Amino acid sequence: MLIVRWLVMHNDDWFLISEERGNPMTEIDSHRSEGVAWTEGNHVSFHIDGVSYFTRLAEVISNLEPHDEVRFTDWRGDGDERVAGDGTSIATLLADSCRREVDVRGLLWRSHSDRFAFSSKENRRLAVEVTEAGGEVLLDERVRRAGSHHQKLVLIRHPTHLERDVAFIGGIDLSHGRRDDTDHHGDHQVIKLDPRYGRRPPWHDVQLEIRGPAVTELDLTFRERWEDPTPLNHAGRMRALLSQAMSRDRVARPLPARLGDPPAQGGHAVQVLRTYPSRRPKYPFAPDGERSVARAFAKAIKRARTLIYIEDQYFWSVEIARLLAEALRRQPELQIIGIVPRYPDKDSKLSGPPSRFAQARALAIVQNAGGERVGIYDVENEAGNPIYVHAKVCVIDDVWAAVGSDNLNRRSWTHDSELSCAVIDSELDDRIPLDPGGLGDGSRKFARALRLSLWAEHLGRPPEDPELLNLVNSSVLWRKTASELEEWRSNLGKGNRPSGRIRSHVIDPVPLGSQRWADLFYRLIFDPDGRPLKLRLRRRF
Repeated sequence: MLIVRWLVMHNDDWFLISEERGNPMTEIDSHRSEGVAWTEGNHVSFHIDGVSYFTRLAEVISNLEPHDEVRFTDWRGDGDERVAGDGTSIATLLADSCRREVDVRGLLWRSHSDRFAFSSKENRRLAVEVTEAGGEVLLDERVRRAGSHHQKLVLIRHPTHLERDVAFIGGIDLSHGRRDDTDHHGDHQVIKLDPRYGRRPPWHDVQLEIRGPAVTELDLTFRERWEDPTPLNHAGRMRALLSQAMSRDRVARPLPARLGDPPAQGGHAVQVLRTYPSRRPKYPFAPDGERSVARAFAKAIKRARTLIYIEDQYFWSVEIARLLAEALRRQPELQIIGIVPRYPDKDSKLSGPPSRFAQARALAIVQNAGGERVGIYDVENEAGNPIYVHAKVCVIDDVWAAVGSDNLNRRSWTHDSELSCAVIDSELDDRIPLDPGGLGDGSRKFARALRLSLWAEHLGRPPEDPELLNLVNSSVLWRKTASELEEWRSNLGKGNRPSGRIRSHVIDPVPLGSQRWADLFYRLIFDPDGRPLKLRLRRRF
């Protein structure tokens, strides 16, 4: 009887339907005649940490031929970041492709100044290097005030061999600090974080590799931004004139004609999710913005029954904490396990209090609703150095998995541009528990494999360890693993170090006298709201 129920599960039990996306102006759903809001027949794999991703990316781009296409969007790009074992940099990789007559186009965020610890010079330098080699990389400032373009996409298309098309999306920028592996000794090309992360901050991240019809939807996402006629730098007449004087391109050259859909490659259904803010001038492809990331998470969280597993850089918005708290109250067996960075990336006297105060408040809402069913942890390497968690991952009941650029905060769900993919595998996993959520959805191979691989890294166990499969006991397993490491540390490291890397997450408290200004800075600067006023008033996404 249970097998029959699995056979009748519909993807729209988890995925958004077209109307639920809330953005009828995008072609991402309407270009398909059947009107379904996702694609099937994809093959999705994952790369845990930057070395795996960069190695694969370099391999794919190095083998491109004349008239193949590269499209990429990024928050930060360091042209000298080494992406291959021979020391090849990302700028060299892309520039060499241009010289082989590969059509390379890119959109980098026109970042805030480096004086504020952003990446204006780095992004401009990468844009110049690739453009001078024959590509076209533009600095895009079409964002809401104090916002950014945060999407991380590299799209490869082959006009004469569509079956070779591939896209990479997730949390990993083409920049310094990201090229780490699962041992977590850090990238030799370091990025400056809080000093407690050490000279070479360890960095944990995740990227998806997607083949199949979903590539078309990611292509459309890039084209919508590229073909937006709004000038790239529109922030006032004087600034626009300055941009022209400095020869900064303000309107993109046309892209080649659209290619057809890549053929089916596997059994994964993929839903492409985005965030765009409500802004002026309006995005022609999202005049009221788009919040399909937020809506997709809200829908999936409502279906959760046993486990929501989260990896997130921030985890600090009240709105999202309330969604999780409501799920915990509705479902008395539901557990939430999350990993976050031990410290904010910049924990100065000015930047630290807003993020710590907001995170403590959000986690308190969730923990008050779930008690011991909620476990929030951070991770360290074997030398005891904290690992900066930059991954944006969610796995629910070993069925629905999402990876992308969006964090669990209001900024990512409403204000900046974001890009993520949710995945449901058509293939069932035959290991117990067969149906963790008890709804007849089964357990799906992709979601389970992603979760097991991440847990194996963090808990120091092989992925096939049967304890990792026991979702009902997940909270106990994580508490036990964290306690073992804490006990070893309290004994001054006597005996063998436990294999696990997790520690219970403890937030340095914000003094009472600083909480008011910290909350104001948090709401106005760290986590602004990009929704239309009517949705803000209704507290809806």
